[in-house]
Amino acid sequence: MSHKLLDDLTERAKLAINKKAAFGEDIDLTKYLKPSNKHDYVEDLEKLSDEEKERLIAVGVDTKAEQRSGSFVQHDTKVSHRRSTQEGVEVMGTGEALEKYDWLQDYWWKAVAVDQDKYTAHVELHQNDGYFIRTLPGVKTVYPLQACLYLREESTAQNVHNIIIAEEGSELHIITGCTTGPHVKEGIHLGVSEFYVKKGAKVSFTMIHGWNENVAVRPRTGVFIEEDGIFLSNYILLKRAHSLQMYPNAYMVGKNSTARFNTIIAVPEGSHVDSGARTYLRAPGAKAEIISRTISTGGTVISRGHMIGEVPGVKSHMECNGLILSETGIVSAVPELEGHVADVEMSHEAAVGKIAKEEIEYLMARGLSEDEAKSTIIRGFLDVSIMGLPPHLEAAIKKTVETSQKGFM
Repeated sequence: MSHKLLDDLTERAKLAINKKAAFGEDIDLTKYLKPSNKHDYVEDLEKLSDEEKERLIAVGVDTKAEQRSGSFVQHDTKVSHRRSTQEGVEVMGTGEALEKYDWLQDYWWKAVAVDQDKYTAHVELHQNDGYFIRTLPGVKTVYPLQACLYLREESTAQNVHNIIIAEEGSELHIITGCTTGPHVKEGIHLGVSEFYVKKGAKVSFTMIHGWNENVAVRPRTGVFIEEDGIFLSNYILLKRAHSLQMYPNAYMVGKNSTARFNTIIAVPEGSHVDSGARTYLRAPGAKAEIISRTISTGGTVISRGHMIGEVPGVKSHMECNGLILSETGIVSAVPELEGHVADVEMSHEAAVGKIAKEEIEYLMARGLSEDEAKSTIIRGFLDVSIMGLPPHLEAAIKKTVETSQKGFM
């Protein structure tokens, strides 16, 4: 990376280091400046401890790496495993990628502004790698590639910068599971992710979070989608995190480009989640969809959506549905549509409430107990078929959702 660009980014980050985010709890980052211990590189994920393998499997990461196009694991601040098992698919740490490819600086902090807020600034000033994933032109992943960002040490900040590039005509499926060691009570994960979906390419990105109760999480994501490109984002959080705030931005800059965001979130008491997405439809034929399913069993969850139609001939739809399963739970839906020209089609639906009594009685009349009836309704509410996943990956994610459901029922 050129010294001039590096100096400019550093200066912008320094000026923004105290800039609060537009939404969410403000986190004191000075609590997490301690250095992390270096972790050994692991050639075979099966050689991780049983404890760590269990945590990875719970967020969809297969330590056997079966039916995977590659794997990436980072413990705290260091890359501990990276491997591609399909020709034409590149996987490595972003630090290594910057040294290998001079052209990567043309993508660095282009989809996410380095001075967006104090969290992006902190990542630039204290970066701890992250993953670089790239499919070469025309390459289609046979199986999804998996990545895990793992917090192993107490009171550690993980400041990662991820770059994902799907070259023209390629297809890339990614499942990423972020989690913490069972003994870690407090920490912060700051993850900047920049996606570049080239002409005719397709990316599906499924993210499963499984944090501990006092971990704060601040993902920052930007996506550029070129002509006929497709970007599918799936986010699942079914375990308690102290505080999470994310608001990815997708820029549909090519004709007939598509972005879809699907979210499934359940928050217990003591958890505060502020999530959503913003889509900029900037080219004719662009389409966007934001679908969220949220459940509160005592915590607070806010679902935001902002869709901006800037040119004629674009379509977008937003759907926010929430269930409250506790007297102390709070679910909030904040949909926003913004049309800049007359010839746009934009719509939204929002509904928040509890499980209807008549639905429970209907299922009980057919032999289910009350708990079984509620569980059946919730399982249908959290149907992962909305995510458009390949069949084998959909089955794996469905199993994860059903296992987690037992914990918050």
